[in-house]
Amino acid sequence: MPILAEGALTDRHSDLLSARPERRPEEGPGRGFVTPHTTMRAWRTHVYGQPRDVLKLDEVEIPEPGEGELRVRALGIPLNLNDLERITGGNMMVRPELPYSPGMEVMGVVDACGPGAESLRDKRVVAITRAAHGGFAEYSICPAVSAFEMPDEIPLPGAAALFFPFHLAWLGLFDRADLHSGETVLVHAAAGGAGSAAVQLAVDAGAHVVATVGSDDKVPLCRDLGVETVINYRTEDFAKIVMDQTSNKGVEVVFDNVGEAVMAESMNCLAYNGRYVMMGFASNKVVADEKLIVPRRVAAGNFKLCGVLLSYADSERSTMVKQATGWNFPSNELGAEINRQIIDMVTAKRIRPVVGKVVAFEDVPSAVEAMATRETVGRTIVRLYED
Repeated sequence: MPILAEGALTDRHSDLLSARPERRPEEGPGRGFVTPHTTMRAWRTHVYGQPRDVLKLDEVEIPEPGEGELRVRALGIPLNLNDLERITGGNMMVRPELPYSPGMEVMGVVDACGPGAESLRDKRVVAITRAAHGGFAEYSICPAVSAFEMPDEIPLPGAAALFFPFHLAWLGLFDRADLHSGETVLVHAAAGGAGSAAVQLAVDAGAHVVATVGSDDKVPLCRDLGVETVINYRTEDFAKIVMDQTSNKGVEVVFDNVGEAVMAESMNCLAYNGRYVMMGFASNKVVADEKLIVPRRVAAGNFKLCGVLLSYADSERSTMVKQATGWNFPSNELGAEINRQIIDMVTAKRIRPVVGKVVAFEDVPSAVEAMATRETVGRTIVRLYED
């Protein structure tokens, strides 16, 4: 077992790790596997704080799926920056009742189905967890509407790294920004999960890419993905470089995962009729729910402001959410089509998952902390079983 930082595992944690029964090796990814027990290991938040201080490894009951839900036995768990708020107690749209397991995304095999979801039984899937938490566990419950098949031909850890980054990037670049060949796109946080996916999709579409990163050691990855202009935004004036390279015209698209720290200068970099795609708020999540954008700035800039939220829904739920909040969710059919095209592009070697680190389940707290301090590139995947 990999060694964690001092104090990361208590004696009770060690007992849980050593007491687990051996699992039968898979015949293919999960084929023929029978759940041999009624409890599972789960990293859970009992109080809010820093990951290595507050995440506890608990033995809990294996959950049962309800109507329209799946139970997924995890093979790989991708870490997401939004998981951090469910550990530290930061900005969340919905605050679950403590204790609970963070983790909004999982890749694994469906071993149980609720009514209406039987068609995915025994399938190898990527999925969003119920209410965007519960994924830091050996089993998790996921709405079938947000689960998509992942073929055996794409092995772990890459199979676990594709879903969120490439679906987000696809929605942002093509569904919202309508990116075309020959256009120029500025991609912030380009060495991260969604950023590296956006870079690849844009390059594949024939667009010119200008990428920003937060440190020089992330530059080689972007160049390897096909970017000619990579800017360390902490040491260089990215807006000046962008305007110089576009003859003061600006870029057609800004793909922004960072938010407040780069927003004003990025808006200054947009061309007439450009598209600003708000993908995330990594620099300050608090502003996601505050008044931030001055209307006149958008009007005077003559650009389009686009939002992206990755949450697929069927028509019934979409109608309910629209009536209650005014929000719009992308359809499950759109998600399935995006997933199909991503898989086709991966198998054709036009794009690839970017995995910066693979860690053991026992290393979840330290891996989350490394992600929080921006020590990672691409995706961090928690590996549970052989594929």
